[in-house]
Amino acid sequence: MIRRPVSALLVATVALVATAAVVSWQPAAVESPEAQPSGSPAATRGPSAPKSDPPLGGIGAEPVATATAGPWAEPTPVAATPEPSVPTAATIPDTALQARLDALREKLGIPGVSATIILPDGASWTGTSGMADVRARKPVTDNTAFAIASISKTFTAALILALAEDGAIDLDARVAHYLPDLGIAGRATVRQLLDHTSGLRDYFVHPRIDERLFGDRGRAWTPEEALAHVRAPVFKPGRGWYYSNTNYLVLALLAEAVDGRPLAVQLRERFLDPLDLAHSHEQVAESPSGRLARGYRVTGTRARPTFIGLGDGSTIVPFTSVVSAAYGAGSIAASSIDVARWARALYGGDVLSPESFRAMIDDAKVTARFRPTIPYGLGVQLVALDGRAAYGHTGRLIGFRSVVRHLPAEGITIAVLTNEGNQDPSRIARALVRVLLKAPPVS
Repeated sequence: MIRRPVSALLVATVALVATAAVVSWQPAAVESPEAQPSGSPAATRGPSAPKSDPPLGGIGAEPVATATAGPWAEPTPVAATPEPSVPTAATIPDTALQARLDALREKLGIPGVSATIILPDGASWTGTSGMADVRARKPVTDNTAFAIASISKTFTAALILALAEDGAIDLDARVAHYLPDLGIAGRATVRQLLDHTSGLRDYFVHPRIDERLFGDRGRAWTPEEALAHVRAPVFKPGRGWYYSNTNYLVLALLAEAVDGRPLAVQLRERFLDPLDLAHSHEQVAESPSGRLARGYRVTGTRARPTFIGLGDGSTIVPFTSVVSAAYGAGSIAASSIDVARWARALYGGDVLSPESFRAMIDDAKVTARFRPTIPYGLGVQLVALDGRAAYGHTGRLIGFRSVVRHLPAEGITIAVLTNEGNQDPSRIARALVRVLLKAPPVS
């Protein structure tokens, strides 16, 4: 249920007290699916942790910045008070923001980028730079949709929490209660899927999945085909933390089982249409409403990059096999405007009840004992953006990388979407926030 108009939103949310810091992740200059099998982005922490993390790279990997979690204080509801330096609609530094965006896109060798910032008073700035389609010479526009990869998990998590509010799901019930024919869930609960403590191994780390997905990019995978690549659990449920796309594919199936309707229909009815997210769609079942950014692998040097298209000729980006395999874990495409509006609504209290929102955030205190690579609640990362506490998520599929952060104390939301997978868009987000707040530039 959408409780207040987004345009009228003044942030009143839960304060996060943590010293988590985002650390830049620098992958290899070239993503090579042949040389780098797909892998889970996160390490496992806890008594059953494997000795080393799965490799990064390939199709399904979403690198997550290492974060060191500080002491957690009991969250206290506060009304966000913007800093004096935060601009208003009349004082947004449009020229400086656009110049910084253009300079970083060129410096990082990114084909195209779109960024949106929403201010406490509801005013917004959107900047675009580069190409949505390099070969066709189509520039990124304000409404260009990008594959947002694991930011899709925030929609799936919100759907599950909304169904729990309706009484259709008990978060502490076993998954097997709702999906009795699913053989992989064991004793895992719905809550453990949401916060990645289920122990279910990520199907994207299967050693053969890259070649199978790349072997026929235009073929749609069923959830059953993807789940057939799930191997033995990493640990027993509740014994550790391990970021797994399997959790969110299963959650999508669970939502469909209890509601009786496809994932796309539920997301559109509950979230996309009420929030007027007109340039967002679930790619497996829906078609884009406007321009799409194509996904690219980048080779060469930053001074002279070569952009290699990854498409299969369809309107699913980066291509059909990987998006359909991801499904509830990463199948949404959206514009940066829509992603920022979604995050502002979700983390500002317009989507879930106060009780559900608090549960979503407070769960990070449960996972903290496992020392996750990034503080994580029920489908939300709790991190710092340039030293400022933030809620949000990152996303990565081969050819795309994205980040969205909501800063509750400042009342600022920022989304940055790119159509390549090497460079961390958090670097761009930090730089734009510094321009906005007149902080020293990022080196």
